Amino acid sequence: GDTSVLAALYGPAEAKATRELPDRAALDVLLRPKIGLPGVGERSREQLVRQTCEAVLLGALHPRTAITLVLQVLSDSGSLLSCCLNAACMGLLDAGLPLASLFCSVTCALNPDGTIVLDPTTSQEQEARALLTFAIDSTERKVLMVTTKGTCSVEEMQQCLVAAQRGADAIFQFYRDSVRRKYSK
Repeated sequence: GDTSVLAALYGPAEAKATRELPDRAALDVLLRPKIGLPGVGERSREQLVRQTCEAVLLGALHPRTAITLVLQVLSDSGSLLSCCLNAACMGLLDAGLPLASLFCSVTCALNPDGTIVLDPTTSQEQEARALLTFAIDSTERKVLMVTTKGTCSVEEMQQCLVAAQRGADAIFQFYRDSVRRKYSK
């Protein structure tokens, strides 16, 4: 869509003594809004991105180091958390950090009539009865993270998960095509 996020990754580098973890790399995620200062929403997204990245990052290979991931929002037309997670994965991949698997994120909007919209726009998000964002790993298509806003039944959540897993295939294909284009030059 029209949502875009720029990802920059720094590290692994020497960690400050207060942030140093003896058994793995410390991951910091900073989310910068397009305008203004980060607020509660950005802090919440930072935590979700950090926890998802830590689930796949093999940080034990770089103990006592720090990795900083900076996400700058360039435009927000909906599905911002998914865009941040996908940018984070591409950043980790491009930096060459060791990962157990890749991951991608898909946002589903559940309309009042029960229809599911993948990658909703801001207006579709506002009209939706529920908004579900899934992070899915590339190897077993299992869920790494899910966050919801609004109300839905367990069956509707399962339908959204199936739709998100189908949508993840297109994102993983995009990852493959992007890497192929970069390294074929």
